[in-house]
Amino acid sequence: QVQLVESGGGLVQPGGSLRLSCVASGSILSMNHMGWYRQAPGKERESVALITKGGVTDYAGAVKGRFTISRDNAKNTMYLQMNSLKPEDTAVYYCYGVAGSRYWGQGTQVTVSS
Repeated sequence: QVQLVESGGGLVQPGGSLRLSCVASGSILSMNHMGWYRQAPGKERESVALITKGGVTDYAGAVKGRFTISRDNAKNTMYLQMNSLKPEDTAVYYCYGVAGSRYWGQGTQVTVSS
């Protein structure tokens, strides 16, 4: 059983930056791919970014060019660097990993507001 724990959320002004971290209880090398979803109030959960075992990345159109996903296999950690944040980025951000089953973190709140 893999456990994922997110951190790094918070309140930031529009145009600011945050870096989210997702630490796995085991080796992330076992993950075929990992990524981030987000869910804003009253909206469905949506995919934000993913990174494969081989390091290939993909992004939702709304965040492309502003967000960067990465992974540090030695630290069993995945990151989401978020720059040029907008109020519409406000949501709970969840990390996940796929290793046979899909595992989810508990979520971290990101609020973009002046």
